[in-house]
Amino acid sequence: MQERSFYVHPQAEVEEGAQIGAGTRIWRQAHVRSQAHIGEQCNIGKGVYVESHVSIGSRVKIQNHVSVFEGVTIEDGVFIGPHVCFTNDMFPRAITPEGQLKSAEDWEVTPTLVKYGASLGAGSVIVCGITIGEFALIGAGAVVTKDVPAHALVFGNPARAQGYVCRCACRLTNVHELNGQLSGWCETCGTLCVFAK
Repeated sequence: MQERSFYVHPQAEVEEGAQIGAGTRIWRQAHVRSQAHIGEQCNIGKGVYVESHVSIGSRVKIQNHVSVFEGVTIEDGVFIGPHVCFTNDMFPRAITPEGQLKSAEDWEVTPTLVKYGASLGAGSVIVCGITIGEFALIGAGAVVTKDVPAHALVFGNPARAQGYVCRCACRLTNVHELNGQLSGWCETCGTLCVFAK
């Protein structure tokens, strides 16, 4: 038997046809469906569900009991807190207008993109069809219904912009716009962050 380059807990299920990168760890009661793709050096927590056709980059940390449904793309370096839920259907129904149980062919998946370095707080709900920008920070319990710009801090229901954060996740001060870019100073790590508006 060929030795795997990734770890799967004996109580986790990784279906045949799933692609898992080297150094990734998948913990108990997680379920990774066939045709899902998970990159290298990821940590997939207890009870995480990763549906078919989901794409997860490398060095992604997904905490316990997260649901990642078809249509979601997660880039490298993303943090997803416990109990985060991604949706994928803008018009969900169990039955057709005629009253028949919907089949896989009746679903219309709406894609969602989480960009490099973003962080999603515990219990947040990500409504499908949006993009969360690089190094954005989503507060715990937020319901995200619109695109989130790079480095933006959003929280609430519905989530609203509350400022900007550094790559280290601390708030930026003195944020201003110049030539279509934003810049702000991080008093915590001493970095001047410059990013697209």
